Amino acid sequence: MSPRVPFLVWFFWLAACLRASEPARVVSQTVGSDELLLAVAAPGQIAALSHLARDPVFSGAAERARAFPQIVLGDAETILRFRPTLALFADYSRAELVEQVRRAGVEVIVFDRYKTLEDAHANLRRLAAALGPEAEARAERIVAADTARIAALREKLARARPVRVIAPSTYGVIAGADTTFQDLCDRAAAENLASTLGGLRGHAAPPGERLLTWPIDRVVLAGDTAEVALAPYRRLPPYQFMSAVREGRAAVIPGWMLGCVSHLRVEAYEALARALHPEVFAE
Repeated sequence: MSPRVPFLVWFFWLAACLRASEPARVVSQTVGSDELLLAVAAPGQIAALSHLARDPVFSGAAERARAFPQIVLGDAETILRFRPTLALFADYSRAELVEQVRRAGVEVIVFDRYKTLEDAHANLRRLAAALGPEAEARAERIVAADTARIAALREKLARARPVRVIAPSTYGVIAGADTTFQDLCDRAAAENLASTLGGLRGHAAPPGERLLTWPIDRVVLAGDTAEVALAPYRRLPPYQFMSAVREGRAAVIPGWMLGCVSHLRVEAYEALARALHPEVFAE
């Protein structure tokens, strides 16, 4: 055997060790992974966040995100410019983009479960495991705190009558079962009529005039005030004919909460519960 072989084995082993010991440099491509990363990573591990990271309409961690660079363009070249050792994507990220970054030798995590808080906690732990023991400890503290908050909210709502709701949108779909909105309803003592009466799954087209027969107590909308949030629905069929819309019966929460796919959705549970059950929280 050539004397060069042991040397080469040693060389590649050393190179692998050096690479493994390098501090993580993480680039996040989606708002959901931004929120996870900001929660568990040390500041020095964050190389760049998504282009929406600082937008409070979409991000629940917009203020913290201001301390870090952003990806302006969603292409592989832009991501690789930050010299990441780890890149975070979701299963709705462009497959070719994920593959290009992976081919460049960057470790990739693609999150594909985010409908429930349990999914969010699993994602938090998965990311933390890739970042090291300190991140794992932070993740466990977050999970413990969330668990306590959920228990307190459940106790608060134990005797609350579920409020019958829908979450309309101006994009021609409504949120049914197996959505983040269904998860919000399950935690905030609300009945999602698109699921229970409409039998809809995912984000589906509303059932036209049949929707007008549903006994809707409140429509759940994103925004700052009910009047502004309701405005587009007052002239959009079939919602414009709905008594809940005409009478202004809306529960309004910040936009990022309706679409939150991270552990920060606990804040959304609490906000929606307060909007739907003010009498419980007045006690």
